[in-house]
Amino acid sequence: MTSPHPIEPTEPHGGALRAGGEPPIFSIRGLTRSFGDLVVLDGIDFDLEAGECLVVLGRSGSGKSVMLRHLNGLETPDGGDVVFEGTNLAGLSEYDLFPIRRRVAMLFQQGALFDSMSVFENVAFPLREHTDLSEDEIAARVAEKLRTVRLEGIEEKMPADLSGGMKKRVALARSLALDPDAVLFDEPTTGLDPMTSATIARLIRRIQSELGVTPVVVTHDIALARTVGDRVAFLYDGRFRFLGTWDQADATDDDLFAAFLAGREEVDDAA
Repeated sequence: MTSPHPIEPTEPHGGALRAGGEPPIFSIRGLTRSFGDLVVLDGIDFDLEAGECLVVLGRSGSGKSVMLRHLNGLETPDGGDVVFEGTNLAGLSEYDLFPIRRRVAMLFQQGALFDSMSVFENVAFPLREHTDLSEDEIAARVAEKLRTVRLEGIEEKMPADLSGGMKKRVALARSLALDPDAVLFDEPTTGLDPMTSATIARLIRRIQSELGVTPVVVTHDIALARTVGDRVAFLYDGRFRFLGTWDQADATDDDLFAAFLAGREEVDDAA
């Protein structure tokens, strides 16, 4: 598929140095993934600077979550390169991916809390699994991460006692426990009311600005996308049909992308 007016990634293969002399945190080239005869990703290319938030939009079933899961090795590409901080994840063993996943956390769509564990135990879980911190240090870290997501003092509650929004925030606190460089958000506001969705948006911006975390957000929520995204990508027919800033998105003459942003009925794709 040929994009009518694509905005190409600004960095060449391998990641050109930016003004500050640092390469992109992610550099993706030629990413392909199929399931049987179904081609889901058909040559994805983009670079992402440290501290930048990229929002990925697309119709249901377009492959957004599949693309996201490649960024920490939860999916193995059929072809192409997925480079994080100079390390190509493509082809790495599970053992070699282990340290990458400490640095690239993922917030799953449903939060994936352990129902049998308290909030404290949920947030402490990665600290107990992956660090040598003492119990006092773990308790301090858990309290710190819960403060970050504005949920102080709920350590003893169980997931069943929490609202949907609170569960998402506890899951975010857990994803931040190991102080990752990047957090991958898979539909973080699904099932939430507009006010709670706005809270999640503010938290994404907060961890980006205050903690220096690089967020990558897959979403259908245009309001969330506009709030948190420094750049926006539109995944269509296995590729990024659009990749650029919101000013560029609002000025697009791509009727299909414009219709998606406006929530209008799908137009015929004449590309």
